[in-house]
Amino acid sequence: MELVFLGTGAGVPSKERNVTSIALTLLQEQNSVWLFDCGEATQHQILNTSIKPRKINKIFITHLHGDHVFGLPGLLSSRSFQGGEEKVTLYGPEGLKDFVTTSLKVSGTHLRYPIEIQEIAEGKIYEDDQFTVFAKQLDHGITSYGYRIVEKDRPGELLVDRLKAHGVHPGPIYSQIKENPFVDIANGQRLISEDFIGPNKSGRVLAILGDTRAMATHHEFIKDANVLVHEATFEREKEQMAWDYFHSTTTQAAEAARQANVEKLVLTHISSRYQGEDNHRLLQEAKQIFSNTELATDFFKLDITAHS
Repeated sequence: MELVFLGTGAGVPSKERNVTSIALTLLQEQNSVWLFDCGEATQHQILNTSIKPRKINKIFITHLHGDHVFGLPGLLSSRSFQGGEEKVTLYGPEGLKDFVTTSLKVSGTHLRYPIEIQEIAEGKIYEDDQFTVFAKQLDHGITSYGYRIVEKDRPGELLVDRLKAHGVHPGPIYSQIKENPFVDIANGQRLISEDFIGPNKSGRVLAILGDTRAMATHHEFIKDANVLVHEATFEREKEQMAWDYFHSTTTQAAEAARQANVEKLVLTHISSRYQGEDNHRLLQEAKQIFSNTELATDFFKLDITAHS
């Protein structure tokens, strides 16, 4: 479970940052990749990574500003020529279906795979046997959502030393113990599986917020996340500008992380007014409030681990 930041800029691309897109790679969990936003040239950014477009089967759009969606028609089109046959499901605000279907229609694009477009509201929007995804409307100039991805608890590890103490050595029986409530072994003894499996591992929680003002009403939604991805379009001293343009500052994002007891904060969606030499200063502004903060640059990767 790894985040790959394909674009970390706000509004327009710069020499150092492309516009917004984040990939959540779930190759070990589901052999798939989920994409969050798809700004212009996202497919170009993917060429610089090991991500295979055919593995992308879910795309979550936070809002319909161009720097978050203008790369979507191109990516969907190219995927047809890159071995993509599995259905792609798109999630996002009202208007997403019109944008996608119109773009594909007027360009004469015919996809070789099915797509499903779900225009969402607040609440649970997706669930399978491993993950649940929730959406929350944020405070932006147009409808903008945040996503909370909750991994379900995973089975504990097999207590190998305890099994060996009972004379049970590695082999197919280990799989049987993990998959069945009890197992009868050769000496006639019945092993109760739960006696040889450690406690469940807590599932990981990831929160990705679209463009928004930093609001206290978001804290419950992002509470206790292992990783919070929060926009930080402006520096600390531009707080009024951030408010006027429905965005957040570095310190506002850090305060949200502190108030919500998240484990790690990642800042992204950085205005093009800030160049590489500004990164350290922006990061330090946030770290003064919330020390476990990273400032994402394009192609920054982060493995998502459970709370220690």
